[in-house]
Amino acid sequence: MLDYHGRVSLYSFISTFIVTLILILAKTTDTKEILIEYLWLILSGYYVVINIFLCIFLSGTSYKVAVRAAFLGMIFAIGLFVSSLAPESWHIFGWYLCFLSFFHYSEYFTTAIVNPRKLTVDSFLLNHSPEYGIAIVASWVEFLLEMWLFPGMKQFLWPWISPIGLLVCLAGETLRKLAMLTARTNFNHVVQSVREEGHCLVTNGIYHFCRHPSYVGWFYWAIGTQFILVNPLCAVAYTLASWRFFRDRVMVEEVTLLNFFGEDYYRYQKEVRTGLPFIQGYKLDL
Repeated sequence: MLDYHGRVSLYSFISTFIVTLILILAKTTDTKEILIEYLWLILSGYYVVINIFLCIFLSGTSYKVAVRAAFLGMIFAIGLFVSSLAPESWHIFGWYLCFLSFFHYSEYFTTAIVNPRKLTVDSFLLNHSPEYGIAIVASWVEFLLEMWLFPGMKQFLWPWISPIGLLVCLAGETLRKLAMLTARTNFNHVVQSVREEGHCLVTNGIYHFCRHPSYVGWFYWAIGTQFILVNPLCAVAYTLASWRFFRDRVMVEEVTLLNFFGEDYYRYQKEVRTGLPFIQGYKLDL
């Protein structure tokens, strides 16, 4: 059963999604066109109307959770509208917005289900790192520049490339959430330095096939977003940056797991691969 903050996030996400979608549809006279200026008006209005509303009824952590969930619900609604009723050249950006907003909200919601004791505002992963923020903005810049300079390239490639990106994102998102649901209280967004009571080695379910399914899911999800946008430069950059990040992350985590579980994890390492391409993880020489 969801705890209080989990329910706050769910109500905020769903209600804002519905209201935003209704507002957009109500103000759209021609469903075959979308005014980008109106989207910015919606975003600006969000900070005024919804923030004031949430400030009146909530405070502290509850407000922080609600305002983030509401924002993601709004972005999901805008993405759904753009992906279906905007001019065709903008459809792929709408798909991208849907996957981006859903990923961040589902990180919080799934954590609320499987490990509520570790649930914090950071569980949205919106402030993952400065590098992550730069990568997101870079993908927007490339998309807009190529839409302006090479519109023909986007229009020619998106019917072939974007569907692949959709499938990759869907597979990556599914794999990551399966990993979280399987690990349950053993899952944490932060590598733990101290073994807590009840922390056990998970080797069943999806962990029977790869040691780090949550990282594998995120790795392919990130690359898939750039296939959706048909961003060739960012697709390469995301692949290289994500690979390097997870290579280093796996090394740190596996040293910790070997300290926690000793020979049990050593045997698990020998039997099951990391799941990430060309990443073997930490090798213990005995």
